Amino acid sequence: MGDRWRVEVDRSVCIGSGMCVGASPDGFRLDSARQSHPVAPEADGAEDVLAAAEGCPVEAIRITVAESGEAVFPPEE
Repeated sequence: MGDRWRVEVDRSVCIGSGMCVGASPDGFRLDSARQSHPVAPEADGAEDVLAAAEGCPVEAIRITVAESGEAVFPPEE
C-alpha cells in the first residue's frame, strides 16, 4: 500500500467481536477482557488491516497515515 499507517482501537467502543482478528490475525489481538489492540501501533499499510477496520461492527478502528495524519479509515466526509 506504500504508506505507514497508525492504527488505533477505541476501547470505549470495542465490543470484542474478534472480527478484526479474523480479518487480520497478524494485525490485531484480543486481550483477556476481549478488547482489541493493534499488534503494532504503526505499520506498513496492508489490505487485511483495512479490511479489519471496514468489517468492525462498531467502527472502533481508526487508521491514519502516520506521517501526515490523513484519515484512511473511516474516510473523512
